[in-house]
Amino acid sequence: MENYDAVALFSGGLDSILAIRLVEAQGLKVKCLHFVSPFFGKARQAPYWQECFGLDIDVVDVGDDMVRLLAHGPAHGFGKTLNPCVDCKILMLRAAKALTARYGARCIISGEVLGQRPMSQRRDALYLILRDAGVKDLLVRPLSAKLLPESAAEASGLIDREKLCGIWGRGRKDQLALAERFALPEIPPPAGGCKLTERENARRYWPVLVHAPNPAAAEFRLANSGRQFWSNAGAGPYWLCVGRQQSDNERLTRNAFPEDALFKLAAFPGPLAVGRQFGAQPWPEPVLRDAASFMASFSPKAVRQQGSVQVRISLERHAFELDVHPARETPCLWGECSWEEVRENLRAAAQERSHKGSQTGRLKNS
Repeated sequence: MENYDAVALFSGGLDSILAIRLVEAQGLKVKCLHFVSPFFGKARQAPYWQECFGLDIDVVDVGDDMVRLLAHGPAHGFGKTLNPCVDCKILMLRAAKALTARYGARCIISGEVLGQRPMSQRRDALYLILRDAGVKDLLVRPLSAKLLPESAAEASGLIDREKLCGIWGRGRKDQLALAERFALPEIPPPAGGCKLTERENARRYWPVLVHAPNPAAAEFRLANSGRQFWSNAGAGPYWLCVGRQQSDNERLTRNAFPEDALFKLAAFPGPLAVGRQFGAQPWPEPVLRDAASFMASFSPKAVRQQGSVQVRISLERHAFELDVHPARETPCLWGECSWEEVRENLRAAAQERSHKGSQTGRLKNS
């Protein structure tokens, strides 16, 4: 394994590129770590970034770790939607710390800018992340270093503090000047792109967190495609994903579990649907029939048939066809989770966390 002076959290955005450039300009060798999950990351972009910016990048999958974080509830809470920004940064820094020995690295580089983001880049949040990730002796934030306490890498002389920056706030003027100084071949847009910050995705993900017995990253990749419907009829909940277009159908097929039920119209063009079978509990035949009827209602040609249509259902060990009437309103009452429902649940969770915190504080003081 080749040795490096530092490992860096690399998002693909301008800030992380500039933080790496500032350290490389001092003669240090940097391994970039691009973290991916169902919620963020662009693994397919890594070869392009390597060629365009001359970076040395490894893609690191933290999907299952992120799902566990969400399922257990982030210690530092969610943002405006389902985004656990502080805990997410702690998770990635811990992962980077675990890889320092592998690369022989003596420090960790992050592109954080003091005051840029209201949840995770306040001064107190930056200190909290440093402490809880256990990287006080490793982490360097080159873009805001002169506004922050001296890092161990600076104190040791590994990195010259005077050659780092003191950038603050949400503007990009200083970063654009740095990009010109380093003659970057292009200016990436702000990295962002975390699906957990969007209400539409919170609606998709919340029911999975609530209803999946042991949620895994693969289930959230499934939740990223097509329309997401749930039913609490009978022994439910039942989860049905319905494709909107061919690309959705392909992703749903690719991300379905071996035990899932796949629905497809036998004689008409239309969506493919996946019925997620949790554990060893297969859907009963009435629910399969109901889902087939509901799925068929998304095919205009099947609806215009004005009669029964055949839906082919593929299960793990066998396939069969059912004659059903396309219907949007069925006994199972398939519906989508609303943002209002998610928001109320998140508020309740925050209140419970606050209550437990105050109880713990009283016990410590008693």
